[in-house]
Amino acid sequence: MTPLPPRLIGAVALGGAVGVVLRYALGELVPDGDGFPWTTFAINVSGAFALALLPALAPVRRSRTLAVALGPGVLGGYTTLSATSEQGRSLLDQGRPALAAAYLLGTLGTALVAVAIAGHWSTAAEQRAIAVEDGDR
Repeated sequence: MTPLPPRLIGAVALGGAVGVVLRYALGELVPDGDGFPWTTFAINVSGAFALALLPALAPVRRSRTLAVALGPGVLGGYTTLSATSEQGRSLLDQGRPALAAAYLLGTLGTALVAVAIAGHWSTAAEQRAIAVEDGDR
């Protein structure tokens, strides 16, 4: 594997910083509270949708820098498996295994549905083009 050019590393880093700040701001604006972690759920589902939507956007397909800035950068920083895992662990610690399971499986299922819906807005060729650019192949 060839090393990434510094501009792409910088694009991912800058995008990641934007995504993390956005996620933090939403968490502060609408905290999860004690029950179902709706904010974290919404962040992860909307991030999955947005990531799957990227191939439909011509500017993203034309620019590797924009693709990595938005994909692994912004959306990588915005979505958060660690927060999802922590929310599930916290619900288990509270003695709420059914809610933890509903949250974890609900997040996965809903994110997959969001990806399937967003995937209909781009062609298979567009999806392959961005996958190659992002180094998925």
